[in-house]
Amino acid sequence: MHQSLEKWKIDAGAANIATNISCDKHLERIESYFMPAESYNTNQVNLITIDEDHDGQRIDNFLLTLLKGAPRSLVYKLLRKGEVRINKKRAKPVQRLVIGDIVRVAPVKIKETSNEEVIVPKTQAEIIGKSILFEDEYYIAVNKPSGMAVHGGSGIKLGLIELMRAIRPQQKFLELVHRLDRDTSGVILIAKKRSALVAVQKLFQGQKSIDKRYLAIVHGEWPDFQDKVDMPLKKNEVQGGERIVRVEDDGKPSLTKFKVLDRSSRYSLIEARPITGRTHQIRVHCQFAGCGIAGDPKYLNKVEEAVDKQIGIKRLCLHAYRLAFVHPMTEELLEITSPLEGKFLMYKEKEGLRFEF
Repeated sequence: MHQSLEKWKIDAGAANIATNISCDKHLERIESYFMPAESYNTNQVNLITIDEDHDGQRIDNFLLTLLKGAPRSLVYKLLRKGEVRINKKRAKPVQRLVIGDIVRVAPVKIKETSNEEVIVPKTQAEIIGKSILFEDEYYIAVNKPSGMAVHGGSGIKLGLIELMRAIRPQQKFLELVHRLDRDTSGVILIAKKRSALVAVQKLFQGQKSIDKRYLAIVHGEWPDFQDKVDMPLKKNEVQGGERIVRVEDDGKPSLTKFKVLDRSSRYSLIEARPITGRTHQIRVHCQFAGCGIAGDPKYLNKVEEAVDKQIGIKRLCLHAYRLAFVHPMTEELLEITSPLEGKFLMYKEKEGLRFEF
């Protein structure tokens, strides 16, 4: 009898290993059974035991985090072909994980470039370090700069979440709670624990429990009576795959509340409070009201573009300045505000628009 038979003993039923196969053949694979997610190896079969950090997470999102560098198409192909199983049963993309589940993932081929060490430029690391507005053991709130994507993809190697993970390699879990457009600046929330992510996302889904407020410089004189825009929005794709959102009858219900803060001869400073959370919602609702947001590269008319060019506005003047909700883990009211900086502040002062936090 081979010596390794005494050294390595596993439950053949749990590991699904036939007893008539020699133990030597499985020595490399045994270590992969019932392993934590952070020890995942793409070159072998993996059985991963779900812990509290992944409790309640959808299996497709779990795999996207696990298979770093893998495209979404590969993840859904694995699920479709039955290469991913939960407790020995085929997994559906929307299936949610539970503590103690055993997830089996077949070997996966991912480009070697996805395993390269992420090198964060010193300037970006310093910017992010100085932009933290709030942090406790559950969440980090960051004042995202305009022009920075929240995550990589479509030619963007490093988004905000990738930068945070690279800067804090010791942090086991970091996930975005919500999104901001690349050109929008302001408060964005990141969860440090799976349980915290699930808890606060329930608040975001309900919308009424979350108070999100934005500042926007818009063209023209925003009418006092226009305190809300309640119009359905639908995503469309134009030539080249560019995403455009339009007001259409068969779109999703969308509601934004507005308040005028100040006016100049050319622009108005307004507060926007999205009640629903659609893509480009504030930008399109402002366009629908006849007052496009200054610096918007997608939704301005030719006259508005000309005015911006004359003034020298070169960024989207939309800033998420306030996020407030009852902290789901401490049950205390959490109010996070993000000060105006850079070009937005410069444009506001140049136009003599007043607003005090």
